[in-house]
Amino acid sequence: MSIQVSTKVLFDRKALTRLILPLLGEQFLSISLGLFDSLMVSSCGEAAVSGVSLVDSISVLIIQVLSALATGGAVICSQYLGQEHYTHAKRAAGQLMLVMVIGSVSIMTLVLFSYKGLLRLIFGSIEKDVMEAAVTYFWISALSYPFLGLYNAGAALFRSQGNSKISLIASFIMNVFNIGGNAILIFGFHMGVAGAATATLLSRVISAFAVFWMLQTKNPTLALNKEVFFAFDKKMIRRILSIGIPSGIENGMFQIGKLLLSSMISGFGTVAITANAVAGNIASVFNVPGVAVGQSMLTVIGQSIGYGDEQQTKQYGKILHRLALGFVFGAQVLQLLLLHPILRMYQLSDATYLETERLLVSTALFAMFFWAESFATPNILRAAGAAKFTMIVSTFSMWTFRILSAVVLALHFELGVFGVWLGMYIDWIFRGLIFFIVYIRGKWAKRKPIAV
Repeated sequence: MSIQVSTKVLFDRKALTRLILPLLGEQFLSISLGLFDSLMVSSCGEAAVSGVSLVDSISVLIIQVLSALATGGAVICSQYLGQEHYTHAKRAAGQLMLVMVIGSVSIMTLVLFSYKGLLRLIFGSIEKDVMEAAVTYFWISALSYPFLGLYNAGAALFRSQGNSKISLIASFIMNVFNIGGNAILIFGFHMGVAGAATATLLSRVISAFAVFWMLQTKNPTLALNKEVFFAFDKKMIRRILSIGIPSGIENGMFQIGKLLLSSMISGFGTVAITANAVAGNIASVFNVPGVAVGQSMLTVIGQSIGYGDEQQTKQYGKILHRLALGFVFGAQVLQLLLLHPILRMYQLSDATYLETERLLVSTALFAMFFWAESFATPNILRAAGAAKFTMIVSTFSMWTFRILSAVVLALHFELGVFGVWLGMYIDWIFRGLIFFIVYIRGKWAKRKPIAV
């Protein structure tokens, strides 16, 4: 993995390792929040698991929008850092935090005034006990959105400098308080779904303050002050949003499509809802290596584009692309090997167990070959500033292939929740091929860095 170029080497083997390994740890910890919630809530019954999973499908939409805004700021900061324009990088960091505060508070307010209506609109006439669990979990978790937004922004700023160790520490803090809070509130105080939601809220509050404090004390390059935070810089905000908005639309449309599919699945009964939730949580754990490498692409390719070395940019793209393919393939093989021990950890009925097993086996087989191209490779293009292109391809593929295929397979051919997942695989194949072709052509490495 050595880089042989005549100019300054931005990321040698050790630097890439220091960037990617903490990202792996951070992503495992991040995913484990939902995994431990569903695992610990499963002691309260399948209705509780189903209610939490339905809300999580909405929460993921909101989290993805916030993450997209953070991505916009991270790409801008990475390119400025690559150009060694540290004043502009700090200004971009301040404006990212400002945008994130305004955006996350607005989303929280909207949800708190409409959460019951949203649940009825999206999921319709689900079973009463499932709806009660969903309502409780939704309004409590909504209170955490501003803190989650600040955490995402701060973590993205650290990663933009190649320092993913700090965001790993903050994620570890979040998980410790979440798991400990779940144990105390669910098992100690018997608060059920409310206990899981409260633990998640408290963990996000603490981690947000932790990452903000570390940004101020351990990061002089991007440390915030009132001049860069409160000064409303329209030009800088437009630059952040030029990447953040297309990424947000892409993620948002993707999650809206998944919500519609979740609504369809909710009509198939509690077995389908629970199997979809458990399989989704487990599958997301084994996608972590690909997600981590994908996040590293934003930093490495962003700084390389900013530095202006086309040869080095292409070489980093090749290294990270191969790492993503290898990591994802290995993770899916491991999932198949550990499938039954993991499923036995859940308190599932026989019917739910068999349905979950079928979903996980199929997703592992398709993910081996198509997941990395669908979700990691486009980060190379986003880091180079081609966020609009990835938005168009992903949105088109989602609605043309995943939604349409799911409706036909699940309803017309009566394959139920398995038909919905088959539609997802068709979507992976299409978008993966498009992104792979664009990546191979290499024009993304010739893009100009963001102007000062």
